[in-house]
Amino acid sequence: MSLVPPRLSWRYRSSVFYGWWVALTAAMGLFLGLMPIVVFSFGIFLGPISRDFHAGRGDVSFAYTLFSLIQAISVPLAGWLMDRFGARRVIVPSLFLASVALILIPLRCVNLSQLYILFGALGFLAGGAGVVTFAKVMSNWFDRYRGLALGVMLLGLGLGALVMPWLAQLLIAKFGWHLAYAALGASILLVSTPLVMKFLNERPESLGLLPDGGISARTAHTEPNKKATGMTWRGAMRTPTFWVLLSSFALVAAATQACFAHMAAIVSDRGNNAQLAALASSLLGAGLLIGRTGSGYLLDRFFAPRVAALIFAGAAAGIALLRIAYSPGPAFAAAFLIGLAMGAEGDVMPYLTSRYFGLRCFGEICGIVFAGFSLAGGLGPYLMGAAYDANRSYALPLVLFCIAVLLAAALMLVLGPYRYDAVRVGRDRQAKDTLESPLHA
Repeated sequence: MSLVPPRLSWRYRSSVFYGWWVALTAAMGLFLGLMPIVVFSFGIFLGPISRDFHAGRGDVSFAYTLFSLIQAISVPLAGWLMDRFGARRVIVPSLFLASVALILIPLRCVNLSQLYILFGALGFLAGGAGVVTFAKVMSNWFDRYRGLALGVMLLGLGLGALVMPWLAQLLIAKFGWHLAYAALGASILLVSTPLVMKFLNERPESLGLLPDGGISARTAHTEPNKKATGMTWRGAMRTPTFWVLLSSFALVAAATQACFAHMAAIVSDRGNNAQLAALASSLLGAGLLIGRTGSGYLLDRFFAPRVAALIFAGAAAGIALLRIAYSPGPAFAAAFLIGLAMGAEGDVMPYLTSRYFGLRCFGEICGIVFAGFSLAGGLGPYLMGAAYDANRSYALPLVLFCIAVLLAAALMLVLGPYRYDAVRVGRDRQAKDTLESPLHA
């Protein structure tokens, strides 16, 4: 398996900026990746696995808990590795090994203990083939259009959340859950891994390109592994900005993930039928998908913390609607607003990390923030469920989570100017560079 970065063919130089092909490749890597297959489809596999192993759903769900906990640990490690050896050298082996693990499920997963080992291994590999590693590549390729590029990348994850559960259900019905996992693992091995190997070039400089487009004679022979500017993770953690970002993202993650996990139950408890409950969940997914791309477009045009504060305030309004509304209409609006925040957070987090701390240790810093995000996101649904069990009502946790998201929005508003803002290059300068380039001689 060669990890040598791909070279750019002549046809790409004269048409679409190659960075957008990299963004689409990253989107495919996330679409046919571990998050849609393991996380978003877990509920589809839960029943068949429980019946096959004659185990309770809580026992089977512990496999998902292991996945989430180990992923939270592995993301900072993957960030450390990619900051030193490059993102491709982390992403490609992680995708390959994850596909092999899934393909071997029919042979190596016959009891709960083996299921726990498998999901623990997948959680470790998810850190190397997840949002943070692909976001580092996007941040190398885009500066002025970084938000939009991250949105395109995360569109793959959003589509995976919509398509993969449906596909998993079809495969389980036809072949059983063992072979369904194996088939999805084969899709990673045969589709996303080769595409990433071929098209995911890590830096524009190695191809004689500039971020956001354009060709420069001065960068055509630049060392591709030249150290980027930015803070170390230790330096970042000494700043108040780091803890403001971490706290804000953790609060929103806990609240939105709790509402996501319990949305159908909340709507059903209000006297609505199963179809309306499912529709509310679908609208939350639609909001998530729009939040992925729409927030990226806005981040490039407006001050990102204000964009995030507005979206988070909308999510707080959605949670408040869930608390006070009993008819389907407001519940649908609430689901959509919460979905917007869930989608936007995945875009805002890497974007703000790059703007406030630079790209030098982006993997480590964003990995630490993502770990806190993941842990809070896993804790939120548990707290929501525990509060319901204690009071037989979602009223109190909804009020508390609404306050938490409002606090997260307020924290965004205290952030100061970017430390590493986008470089504004004049059109005439880019044109001059292009004309001087030997590629256009």
